[in-house]
Amino acid sequence: MRCVILGATGYLGTRLVPELLAAGHEVRVMARQPAKLERVPWRRRVEVIEGDVTDSAQVRRALDGQQVLYYLVHSLLRPDFVDFDAQAASTVASVAGPAGLSRIVYVGGLIPDQQRLSDHLASRAEVGRLLRESGVPTVELRAAAIIGAGSASFEMLRYLTERLPLMVTPRWLRTRVQPIAVRDVLYYLREAAELPPEVNRSFDIGGPDTFTYTQMIGKYAAIAGLQRRIALPVPVLTPWLSSQWVNLITPIPRMLAASLMESLENDVVCADHDIAEYIPDPPGGLTHYEEAVELALACVRDGELHTRWSRPDAAESPSRPLPTDPHWAGGSLHTHLCERRLDADPATLWHGVESIGTDHGWPAAPLAWALRGWFGRVAGMAGIRLARRHPHRLHSGEALDWWRVEHVDRPHLVRLRADVPLPGRLWLELSVGDDGKGGSIYRQRALFQPYGLGGEAFWAASAPFRDVIFGGIARDITAAGAQLKDRAEV
Repeated sequence: MRCVILGATGYLGTRLVPELLAAGHEVRVMARQPAKLERVPWRRRVEVIEGDVTDSAQVRRALDGQQVLYYLVHSLLRPDFVDFDAQAASTVASVAGPAGLSRIVYVGGLIPDQQRLSDHLASRAEVGRLLRESGVPTVELRAAAIIGAGSASFEMLRYLTERLPLMVTPRWLRTRVQPIAVRDVLYYLREAAELPPEVNRSFDIGGPDTFTYTQMIGKYAAIAGLQRRIALPVPVLTPWLSSQWVNLITPIPRMLAASLMESLENDVVCADHDIAEYIPDPPGGLTHYEEAVELALACVRDGELHTRWSRPDAAESPSRPLPTDPHWAGGSLHTHLCERRLDADPATLWHGVESIGTDHGWPAAPLAWALRGWFGRVAGMAGIRLARRHPHRLHSGEALDWWRVEHVDRPHLVRLRADVPLPGRLWLELSVGDDGKGGSIYRQRALFQPYGLGGEAFWAASAPFRDVIFGGIARDITAAGAQLKDRAEV
């Protein structure tokens, strides 16, 4: 089947493309800025057309020869998003019929019955109406909070939970929500393309659980290993006021946060589950909220840093961060980078890397490290430990002072994880590459994933010392590599 996606650079669009490709569909995408798609792993497998959804000629070109249109355009970050989204939907609806499409699939928001809607939900409902009246059979999938790294709803939940151990709870935090895992949304999107032409309607989609927003925060905290969050109810705190403090303590844009909060003024729960009459539940059933959160947090929980944080072209689970997600998606991960070029060949430099902690590669500022190890022993933590199996060969799981070897990709990369209590998780990656001129390149990256505001404060407070400590480690390791080269030449 030939499918075209409008909104392919957005959260759902970037995750839907590989699903459609895996199902054997041909995929075309239209984007205002095609350059945003250069880093996605599927870029060379799809046709990319540059265009604007408000330009009928460009939309007509994108829809030409296609069978199914996935309309995933949403512009909450624009102050005029209500008017813009209506204009875009009207433009597409006017072109869709003459283009000969057999199906339109759109994702909207859950609409509470007989209640005043926020601008966000009213806009979603209006877009759905315009598409259904296009003359092309249209399925509107209405969802509440989508759970997955990169989803605006999930990222707001993440930051509120991780950064506020004590929070005031305005009325909207007591709203009932029926969240749905992103993988289940993608399942419905994929299957909706196959619905018969007489289906022209909206469907509510949601996971198997319904919670208050406060309960969702509590369950997230438990899954993330955070202390129990304390909620203090307050009688008056409008979504606008709430968005001000959310903007203060999180990187989520205030306009986006305000729209999401306004949509939580009313319960967002499925009115029915009659989509099951047309599309059966996913194999194994719909994903429970707890599992969806675990999937979204898996890359950090398991120490798997090969996501957009370190290897942006890796094909990942839809629940994990992707390179096209906003900079604030995926949680905070701070980095400190060092890079040095050596005349020594990569094999010699690698020997120096694996000798870290020995006479050939003791880290910088030995006194500071020794004091840190002594403090660890006093506190009953991991301290200075010499538990190496081999002086010049690292093994996963072994202790290296107050680090533990987490991963070895010989002869390219070693990842160490700080084995001490910190207000976050700290890794140190040491990698070796060929400079193409007979020498080598040493790259070192410290990564810190903070726990809440305490972790953010810790990272900020460490700023004056990071260059000394991590820069010194890089100098000592590369110096060890240079010494080994000199010895080999003697």
